Amino acid sequence: MDAAVVSQLSHVPAAARTLEQRGYDGCWTAEINHDPFLPLTLAAEHTERMELGTSIAVAFARNPMSVAQIGWDLQDYSEGRLLLGLGSQIKPHIEKRFSMPWGRPVARMREFVQALHEIWACWRDGTRLNFEGEFYTHTLMTPMFVPQQHAYADPKVFVAAVGDRMTEMCGEVADGLLAHAFSTQRYVREVTIPTLERGIARAGRTRADVVVSSPLFVVTGHDEQELAANAVATRKQIAFYASTPAYRGVLELHGWGDLQTELHRLSRAGEWDTMGVLIDDTMLAEFAVVAPVDELVHTIRARCDGLIDRVLVGFPPSIDEATVVGLVSELQAEETS
Repeated sequence: MDAAVVSQLSHVPAAARTLEQRGYDGCWTAEINHDPFLPLTLAAEHTERMELGTSIAVAFARNPMSVAQIGWDLQDYSEGRLLLGLGSQIKPHIEKRFSMPWGRPVARMREFVQALHEIWACWRDGTRLNFEGEFYTHTLMTPMFVPQQHAYADPKVFVAAVGDRMTEMCGEVADGLLAHAFSTQRYVREVTIPTLERGIARAGRTRADVVVSSPLFVVTGHDEQELAANAVATRKQIAFYASTPAYRGVLELHGWGDLQTELHRLSRAGEWDTMGVLIDDTMLAEFAVVAPVDELVHTIRARCDGLIDRVLVGFPPSIDEATVVGLVSELQAEETS
C-alpha cells in the first residue's frame, strides 16, 4: 500500500517520515509543479524501508542518458528502493511546455526503456555502449563519465499507460504498469488487464513479471455528512479527468461518452464547480471507493483483489491521524494474511 508524498522540498522530510511511521510500503512523487526526483533524495535520507517512486516523471522532457544517471544515483542513495515511473505526457505539453519533439509515443517510450537498460548494463558490467535506435542513440561512454559501482540491482521501470498500445508495450518491456486514477474496476478488468496480458504473452513473460500499480480516489467519513462533504473535491477531480478527450474510452465503456463532450465544453469555459455537479452518485461509485470508515478496508480490498498489485491510497484531510494509522494497519494486515 502506497501514498503520495508532497513535492515541496521543505515539506518532504516530515511528510516522508510520517508515511513510513503510518506503515506505508512506498511513497510516490508526481511531476506537476515540482521536480519529481529531488524530493525522493530527501525522502531516502529521512526514511529507512519505504520504496520511493516517481508517478510520473515525464520521459519525453528528458533523454535516456539523463534519466539513467539520476536513476543510478537515487538507487544507490536509497539503498535499492527506487521505482522509476515514467510517463509520456501529451503532445501540447511536450512541444509547448518542454519544447521537446513529439511523435509515435509508444515506439518512443519502448525505445526509452530499452535504452535505459543498455546504459545501466554498460555501467554495471563494463559492456560497450552501443544503442542505436530510431529516436535515441547512445554510443559514447568514456571512463570519466561512468558512475561508481553500487551493490543494487537496476531500478524497476514502471510506465504509465491508458491506451491499448502503450498498455501492451508495458507488458513487453516494463517492470510495472502505472494505471491512471481515472479507471473503473470494470475498465481495469475488461480492458487494462487483458491488453497488458497480450503484451506479456508476446514477450514470453508471465503476469507475475509486471506489477500493476494504481492510485484510488477514496471518499470516506465517520458519518453521512462527512462522507458527502469529502465527495465534493473528488467529484471535481473526476470531472476534470473526464473532460479530457484521451480518457473518453473509459466513459464510453459505461455508456457515458456524451458526458465527455459536455465536460470538455465546460472546462474550456472554466466552469469547474458545474463540472463536479455532473458527476452523480453512480459515476462517483464507479471511479472512487466510497464507504464509511468502518467499511473502507473491505471496500478497497473488493475493488483491488485480483486486479491491482499495489495501490496508492490517500485519505481525506478530515480523517484524523489515529484513524488513518488504523486503516493502513488493517489494510497491511489483510495483505499479508
